[in-house]
Amino acid sequence: MAEGKYVIAYDIGTTGVKTCIFSISDRIELVAAHSEGYKLYVMPNGGAEQDPDEWWDAMRTCTNQVMKKSKINKKKITGISFCSQMQGVVLVDKDANAVRRAFSYMDQRATQELKDGMGGAPQIAGGNAVKVLKSLAITGAAPLSVKDPIWKYKWTQNNEPQNFSKVYKWLDVKEYLIARMTGEFVMTHDSAFSTMIYDIKKKTWSKQMCDMLGVDMNHLAKIVKSTDKVGELTEKAAKELGLEEGTAVFGGGGDASLIGVGAGAVELGDTHIYQGTSGWVSTVVDKSIVDTASMIAAIVGAKDGYYNYFAELETAGKCVEWVKDHLALDEIDIYLDKSHDLRRGKGDIEKVYTNLFEYMAAVISEVPAGSNGVIFTPWLHGNRCPFEDPNARGMFFNISLDTGKSEMIRAVYEGVCFHLRWFLETQEKKIQTSKTLRFVGGGALSDVTCQILADCTGRTVETVDSPQNIGAVGAAITIAVGTGIIDDITQAKKLIPVAKTFIPDYSLKSVYDRNYEAYVNLYKSNKKIFALLNG
Repeated sequence: MAEGKYVIAYDIGTTGVKTCIFSISDRIELVAAHSEGYKLYVMPNGGAEQDPDEWWDAMRTCTNQVMKKSKINKKKITGISFCSQMQGVVLVDKDANAVRRAFSYMDQRATQELKDGMGGAPQIAGGNAVKVLKSLAITGAAPLSVKDPIWKYKWTQNNEPQNFSKVYKWLDVKEYLIARMTGEFVMTHDSAFSTMIYDIKKKTWSKQMCDMLGVDMNHLAKIVKSTDKVGELTEKAAKELGLEEGTAVFGGGGDASLIGVGAGAVELGDTHIYQGTSGWVSTVVDKSIVDTASMIAAIVGAKDGYYNYFAELETAGKCVEWVKDHLALDEIDIYLDKSHDLRRGKGDIEKVYTNLFEYMAAVISEVPAGSNGVIFTPWLHGNRCPFEDPNARGMFFNISLDTGKSEMIRAVYEGVCFHLRWFLETQEKKIQTSKTLRFVGGGALSDVTCQILADCTGRTVETVDSPQNIGAVGAAITIAVGTGIIDDITQAKKLIPVAKTFIPDYSLKSVYDRNYEAYVNLYKSNKKIFALLNG
């Protein structure tokens, strides 16, 4: 491999940042990586916030660590870019200081703002027909979810007028970080689209939508491409990060845009599945498509003229983390003698596991497909698609005296995969999804999870190297295009080969079809109870 250009890519997730240095030439090579966590503040009233200073502190630590690990001279870093969580709202003043903590995409406080903004008869898909049709015509979507960014903006206006009076610009997560790095206030097209006030035909802010929903257009940033150089590191930012002043900063993209790019799912019709804290199914299309009944829309992609037909599950890997913490671990200290050794088997067949996730995967691989009839619903923080209901919750269904933790843990893995199958089948109503799925994110590190996904969906599943860093790979590709290393984002496919392939076991089809049929009916059967308990 020829010596490539060194770049830094930040993957800004819900619970932490992954920072990677890549060398890019005829392929992308990971040179060094480091991760740091930060908090997600979840409140009883439906609030979900993050502290922008914690993002920055985590980035600063990560950057210093990867520079030390790589031993690369900071002058050789030719570009910085981002892959980031989307639909956050970071309201900043003229100095790029956040006027309040950032709203996470998970925040669902703005029920009144949604009602005021989109309510009224006659209705379509839960919103005023005139406003919904106008939104669809202009933006290719409609702000019908309480979690949409526009309502977080309006919630601040209505509930925190003192903070709102300080607002200079409305930014998303990576745009805040760009502003802190460069002093420039920008927003990439995909981030602008997710605000629900972006004109998909004119590719700019929509005055009509702003007037209809009461948005001050002075609060909106300049729209740029994901592959654009948007500024350079300031002296202050460079000193804090341990990088060279003047290093080029590129627009990057949201996770919904760039994880597919990093997965190599970049051509029309390519479908990829992501499982990190959240999860989704996304298929590349070349036109705006929306399914208001199922809350699926084609999101503006990183490549001009391409969209990602996108269905999201808010808690996917988070469910696996939850079951680890609350079922696999002994959280109530009932045992007096504890061992931290993760071992299974005896004698020659004994195996030692490096972490609890790996151990859990080994345990559930011995449980029959279908978890002996136990079903789990992964709606631990409400649900958005294919039904919108902030009151929906997770449950274990069909537990008997014979049910143990092993079945319950496997049911969690299967429940997430059932929901992803539901996405695929719902997308198929509008488009053709691919028969082979690229699977990425932390979930793709587990061969057991990959096989369950293949068996539950009946699709061939492919993974790539370092699937947990795939958002950063997508960010690196925006630099590759922006600096002329490659001409187009679709060329990313040849740089990202398949690492493993999982073929579905069709002998399991009947049991998974049976459990899946029960799964999709559980929400309908319990909708009123969810409203009673959580409304």
